[in-house]
Amino acid sequence: MEYVHHLVLLCGVFIILAVSLNLINGISGQFSLGHAGFWAVGAYTGAAYSVFCPLPVPDFVNLFISCGLGFIAAAAAGAIIGIPCLRLRGDYLAMATLGFGEIIRIQINNMDIVGGPRGFTDIPKWSNIFWVYFWVVVVLIFCANLLRGTHGRAIISIREDEIASESMGVNTFKYKTLAFIFGAGFAGLAGPLYAHAQQFLHP
Repeated sequence: MEYVHHLVLLCGVFIILAVSLNLINGISGQFSLGHAGFWAVGAYTGAAYSVFCPLPVPDFVNLFISCGLGFIAAAAAGAIIGIPCLRLRGDYLAMATLGFGEIIRIQINNMDIVGGPRGFTDIPKWSNIFWVYFWVVVVLIFCANLLRGTHGRAIISIREDEIASESMGVNTFKYKTLAFIFGAGFAGLAGPLYAHAQQFLHP
């Protein structure tokens, strides 16, 4: 029963990851291969907070803080990689984002403060099924509402025909960057949930 419980929890984490990747690849049509890098940034940021400087508050509050930090760190990483790289298209964007994912992996491997190649241990177990699926619902509601609104329609129009949407006055670079940052942020949100369930991270 404990094994099934753990699988259900991991399914929730991967639902968030799948929805966040769909926001970039499926809805906005940007071919990104570095999504695991954003997940790693969020996971290691949240885990570092929980190991080195957790606040003296209940565990679920610390989990919220950890998830928030993971979201912010991954969204910032998404902005750093997205702003220069989203001017590329197709295979070139895929290669740039794949390179970003490799840079993150190599960087973490060389950071002894978070365990390096040995892995990051002693992460407290704050995740449970309730909080994982709470965030699943939040992410799904956000993405569903985004698609129904003006911004979502603009992002979809870019996927269908970028030149046509730009000729109709859609700021394509702005909306591609927005989708990329939110997709990266949600991947980063899944990171602390995973870290606090597994209690161990490895590059």
